[in-house]
Amino acid sequence: MNELELTLAIHDYDHTRDLVTGKVPVQGVRLRTIEFTPPEINGRFARYREWEVSEYGLGKYVAQRAAGDDTITAIPVFPARAFRQSCIYVGADSDLHELEELAGRRVGIPEWAQTAVVWVRGLLVHHHGVDLASIDWHQAGVREPGRAEKVAIALPAGVGLTPHPDRTLEDLLLTGELDAIVTAQPPDAFVAGDPRIRRLLADPRASEEAYYRATGIFPIMHAIAIRRDVYDAHPWIAANLMTAFEEAKRRSYGRLFDGMAPRFPMPWIADAAERAWAIFGDDIYPYGIDANRATLEALVQYAAEQGVAQRRLAVEDLFAPTSRESLRL
Repeated sequence: MNELELTLAIHDYDHTRDLVTGKVPVQGVRLRTIEFTPPEINGRFARYREWEVSEYGLGKYVAQRAAGDDTITAIPVFPARAFRQSCIYVGADSDLHELEELAGRRVGIPEWAQTAVVWVRGLLVHHHGVDLASIDWHQAGVREPGRAEKVAIALPAGVGLTPHPDRTLEDLLLTGELDAIVTAQPPDAFVAGDPRIRRLLADPRASEEAYYRATGIFPIMHAIAIRRDVYDAHPWIAANLMTAFEEAKRRSYGRLFDGMAPRFPMPWIADAAERAWAIFGDDIYPYGIDANRATLEALVQYAAEQGVAQRRLAVEDLFAPTSRESLRL
């Protein structure tokens, strides 16, 4: 039987590595992979649909599906997840130290519909009692000017958003024109150790662990999207891709506890994995709908409340039917 040729665009992750290299095949598929950074993948797939299968921002995907765009579907494989209490930055001499204190302040974001920003706003509203309308919102590129929204948004009543097409969030923060910025991509100054910038929370990990224990939510950033024309012609690819992604992830877990020699250039990596497993269980990055229902329900709620999505979607409606039916997800 001739194999179906598909191109997958994805970032470089250890838990997808064996799929990317071909060590884990996708049944019935000859898979070609290309690796880009997530911002480039999101931008190009959103605008041009250049390849058949793609890592894709879940917030943007929810927005497009809620607007009636059915040119893509998705499978419940989530290659990127991250808690976002650690992605809020302030000036080193700022009087801000807690999430609640962002009320009434000038806060910068790269895009209203960026998934990380959706999660932070949901955190502010539902867990820290902050009214989004109380914040003076500003939008700009993180490190380079010119960034703009990639999907249509409808801001909630009373919420304002000021674009700065010729500035960057980092510049606006360091000049004191913003009180805080929210960004999944750390500012260059922070990465370089610039003493003028710090994270809002002194111990974001403690806040993130407490949040997970209280809610069961491990924020999802990206899913795997499939062009709808390709899926409609070959619906079996959804389940086969899921099976391959699951096997690649299983092998990645095994590398964490390879006692022969460390696989990662980090000390105490096994200890860190054991600590994570104690909190999350033995599948830290679960795929499928049911294992992620609390997280997915929260995201579709936040997206609708924040004007990222025109309506609140049912979680099941986000994913290709064959990925649900074949694997009972």
